[in-house]
Amino acid sequence: MQTISREYLLLFNAITDAEESLYQLRARLIEAQRQAEELFLEAESNPEQRK
Repeated sequence: MQTISREYLLLFNAITDAEESLYQLRARLIEAQRQAEELFLEAESNPEQRK
């Protein structure tokens, strides 16, 4: 069985961590976009609340 070098493991783990961080960031951005669209639509339907 071939052993995996420490350098490869370090890089693999860093990439895996970055990928998870990007996934979580994407989810937060999508949620922020959804909330902003909801606020916009509410403001459009009730112009008095646009402040």
